[in-house]
Amino acid sequence: MTDIEIAHLCKLKPVKDIFNDADFLECFGKYKAKIDLNVIKGKKRKGKLILVTSINPTPYGEGKTTMSIGIYDAFKKLKKNALLCLREPSLGPVFGIKGGATGGGKAQVVPMEDINLHFTGDIHAITSANNLLCAAIDNHIFQGNKLNIDKVTFNRCMDVNDRALRNVTVKTSRTSRGDSFNITAASEVMAILCLSKNLEDLKRRLGNIIVGFNIDNKPVYAKDLKIENAMTILLKDAIKPNLVQTLENNPVIIHGGPFANIAHGCNSIIATDLALRLSDYVITEAGFGADLGAEKFLDVKCRSYDFKPDAIMINVTIRSLKYDIDNKDKSDINRGLKHLKIHIENMKKYLDNVHVCLNKFDDDLEEDISIVRRACEEMDVTFTLCDAYSKGSDGALETAKCLIDSLDKNYKFNYLYDIDDSIEEKIEKVIKKMYRAKEVYYTDDSIDKIKYLEKNKLDKYPIVIAKTPYVLGVDKIMTVKDIKLNSGAEFITVYLDDIMTMPGLSKNPAYINMHIDKNGNIEGIF
Repeated sequence: MTDIEIAHLCKLKPVKDIFNDADFLECFGKYKAKIDLNVIKGKKRKGKLILVTSINPTPYGEGKTTMSIGIYDAFKKLKKNALLCLREPSLGPVFGIKGGATGGGKAQVVPMEDINLHFTGDIHAITSANNLLCAAIDNHIFQGNKLNIDKVTFNRCMDVNDRALRNVTVKTSRTSRGDSFNITAASEVMAILCLSKNLEDLKRRLGNIIVGFNIDNKPVYAKDLKIENAMTILLKDAIKPNLVQTLENNPVIIHGGPFANIAHGCNSIIATDLALRLSDYVITEAGFGADLGAEKFLDVKCRSYDFKPDAIMINVTIRSLKYDIDNKDKSDINRGLKHLKIHIENMKKYLDNVHVCLNKFDDDLEEDISIVRRACEEMDVTFTLCDAYSKGSDGALETAKCLIDSLDKNYKFNYLYDIDDSIEEKIEKVIKKMYRAKEVYYTDDSIDKIKYLEKNKLDKYPIVIAKTPYVLGVDKIMTVKDIKLNSGAEFITVYLDDIMTMPGLSKNPAYINMHIDKNGNIEGIF
C-alpha cells in the first residue's frame, strides 16, 4: 500500500479531542487547528528535548520524519507525556523530487494531503509578506527614492521550484535591475518567523531586515520604509503553531519550514518552547544531515532562545550507508560507516548523549545490521532498530525505551563556536570541524563583505552555511563564494560553492504521478 492509501485508512479524531487545552484551539475545519499561545501563560519549561537527525541524505531517503513520528508514538504508547514538533512541507519538494514530508507507512501525520499542500496558509502568508516588502522597495524607488537606495539586496520568493526565476529583470518606468527569486523556505521572512519569540519580536525582526544599501554604502532597513507593521499583520496568524495528529491519534505540532541546506532547517522556536512547557518529553527533527540541520539547530536555534538538547538520535538506513554518490556502488557499507563515524563524533562535540537508530527495511541483511551494531558499540553509542514504517509505535518501542533511559542524567551542552569569534573563525570551525575540510578558500568578494560587517560591528551573529546536502567536505578545499547578513533573522549566511536558493524541477517531477478524481480524492502524494 502507498503512504496515502495507509493514511486514508486512518480514522482521524476531531482535533479538539486530541488536545488537553481544547479551549485554546482555533480550528481550521475538523482536523487542523492553530494553537493560541496563551495556552502556556504562566507555565515553565519542563520537558526533555530530543533531536532526531541523520547522516548525509541519499536518493533512498533516511526517514527522519518517519522515525520521529514512530518514536513519538512509542513514547505515547509507553504512557509518557510527550509532544512532537515538526517542520511543515514546502510545495517545492512536494511537486519536485523529494515528495511530501509527513512521514511514511504506519508512522505518518495526517491529514497528509492538507499538510503537504496549503495546510493553514502559513507559507502563503510568508510569501505575501516577503513580496509586499519587495513591492514597497520598488515603489519607494519609483516615488523618488528619498532613502537614496542604490543597491537592492532583498529578493522576491515563491513556494514552488522554478529555475526560470533564478535570474530576472525588475523594471519600472524609471529603473531596471537584475534580480532573482528565492524559494519561500529559503527566504529571510521564513527564518524570522521561525526564530521569533512572539508577535513583538516578529515585528522588530521584520523591521530590521536589510533591504539594500544607499549611495554611501550604508544599510537601508525595512523599518525605514515603515512596512514592518503591515508585514506583521500578514503574519499574525502564521506565527501561531499548527496542531494535527499521527495515525495513532497523538497530537503533533507543525510550524515553519526553512530548508537546512540554504536556511537553518528547524521548526519554529515558538512551537518548540510551547511543547517544552506542555510536556515532559519533546521530540523534534532537523533537516538534511547532521552536518547541516543538526549543526544549525544546535548553533543557531538553541542559541536563539536558550534551548538545550538532552539527547541526539542519528537516523540511518542500510541502503543509505551503502550508497556511494561518486560511483553508485551499492555493495560496500564501509564508506557509509566512515561518514556515520564522523557524524557521531560531530554530535558528541555538542552533547555526550548520542544514539544511532537504524530505520529497518524488509530486505536488510542481518549481516549488515550486525556490522552497523558493532561499529556503534566501538564508537560507544547505543544502537537500536526501528521499524516504525511497518509497525508504527510497536516498531519503535526499543528506541523509545533507550532514549528514556538515557535522559536520567544531565549532560553538558557545548556550542561549536563562540558568538564573539570572528566571522572567519566561525566559518572555519564549522567547515573544518564539522565538514572535515582540509582548507577554506575565500573569494575576494566574500572577504570584502566580511570586512564590511566587522568594520560596522555587524559580525556578532551565528552563521548559517548554505551548501549541498549530499556530501561532507572530507579532505577537500571548500570555497566561500558569498556572505550575506540576515539582520532580521539575526544570522550571517555563508554560501559555499554553487548552492542555489531557488531549486529547479527534475526531468520526472513528482507532480506527474499525482491524480485527483471527480470527487476530489487525491492520489500520488507521498
